[in-house]
Amino acid sequence: MRCIGFDGVEIHGAHGYLIDQFLKDQVNDRTDKYGGSLENRCRFALEVVQAVVDEIGADKVGIRLSPFASYSEAADSNPEALGMYMANALNKFGIVYCHVVEPRMVKLGEKFETPYSLRPMRDAFKGTFMVAGGYNREDGNNAISTGYADLVAYGRIFLSNPDLPRRFEIDAPLNKYNRETFYISDPVIGYSDYPFLQSDM
Repeated sequence: MRCIGFDGVEIHGAHGYLIDQFLKDQVNDRTDKYGGSLENRCRFALEVVQAVVDEIGADKVGIRLSPFASYSEAADSNPEALGMYMANALNKFGIVYCHVVEPRMVKLGEKFETPYSLRPMRDAFKGTFMVAGGYNREDGNNAISTGYADLVAYGRIFLSNPDLPRRFEIDAPLNKYNRETFYISDPVIGYSDYPFLQSDM
């Protein structure tokens, strides 16, 4: 593995994909050393982290996790414990960041407030902590100013606002995204044709 032309690698350990399926006890029914206990279910994810770190260095590696989500029916009976175990276990690698999906984002594109918080994970992880999940300008600023996160990731509203940093800077209105154009084969509609701000703003 080589990061030619890239700054680093984010390991996708979220959203019901392969690594997440190992992590979650509602879908991981293995009976070997990769199933059963929390330690066993996290083993594969941590082995992947180790392999990538060994190849390119910890300072070029991040990971994305979604312990509270249930994408593709990959849910866990104790997401708080899962999140905390991973946050603590990741510290030994010294990776540059941990990127975690908010508990409120329990279904694709839907935002529900829940009693869960990423604060314990944020406090446990010693590197840069990034959050994602339905943030707007105010939510993001609050997360940073209160120390809840070091970075905030934006997805859907960045897709529909290619100049999002500028819009946030001057508190300009945002383009509305069109969910029907997400993940379609057309290379233009819904991905590269959202308008920029007028130059006089």
